[in-house]
Amino acid sequence: MRLLHTMLRVGNLQKSIDFYTNILNMRLLRQKDYPDGKFTLAFLGYGDKEENTVLELTYNWDVDSYDLGTGFGHLAVAVDDVYEATEKARQQGVKILRDAGPMNAGTTIIAFLEDPDGYPIELLNERRGDE
Repeated sequence: MRLLHTMLRVGNLQKSIDFYTNILNMRLLRQKDYPDGKFTLAFLGYGDKEENTVLELTYNWDVDSYDLGTGFGHLAVAVDDVYEATEKARQQGVKILRDAGPMNAGTTIIAFLEDPDGYPIELLNERRGDE
């Protein structure tokens, strides 16, 4: 068994694809429209979905926003340098929810960004990405 993907509903597919490809350096792996269901699926990731867990963005054609609720936490992405990645995102106009720095009650360096739909994205250093 393995985890295949995480699905997020998005209100503006192109804006979300741009965020995940330009800010988080994912690749758009596949995108397909489903006219009968009035939705589009886009799969993004750091490698082929046959060998890696990927992100599925679901765009329902008549919906432009969602209530995130209180059960969802965040997505975590490992980066080489949290400080550098946070500053690069800031320069590209990304909302920073928490600046880079040590986590509460620990030493792991983390930061939080917000994607175009309000989903929190945690950045962690590559070597400490499991915390």
